[in-house]
Amino acid sequence: MFYTTERDKMRQFYADTWRKARSNQTLDAMETRVARVIEKHPEYHRMLENQAHLGNDYAPEDGETNPFLHMGMHLALEEQVSLDRPAGIQAVYEQMTQKTRDFHATEHEMLECLGEALWQAQQTQGQPDEIAYLQCLQQRVLILNPNHKRTDA
Repeated sequence: MFYTTERDKMRQFYADTWRKARSNQTLDAMETRVARVIEKHPEYHRMLENQAHLGNDYAPEDGETNPFLHMGMHLALEEQVSLDRPAGIQAVYEQMTQKTRDFHATEHEMLECLGEALWQAQQTQGQPDEIAYLQCLQQRVLILNPNHKRTDA
């Protein structure tokens, strides 16, 4: 299978950032954001520390999660919330965090809807439907048990 140079560069960036963070080197703003996401995912630390794993394929049909996609979605979600784009996502984030009492659990709940929105956009070869995305998020807020804490990545 052919791999793009961009994919390899992005994966190397994650590994290099993690190495720098572990050795207490100065990180720029983006590296700091990436390092924080990596810190929240100890299940990916060993993979990032072993360069041989950077080229791995991750097949969803085999039940595998692509750690780079997962961490990238965390970064995208952080950006969406900080910009309140789509409009209303900050409020949903705050409501959900009040119920989960855990920022990372909130992000994982929200990633379910983000993943669905991205999948739908890919299927239609169009832009993500922001209205459907927000509706999915709002529905998750309504059904979320206040004592719910996710433990999966």
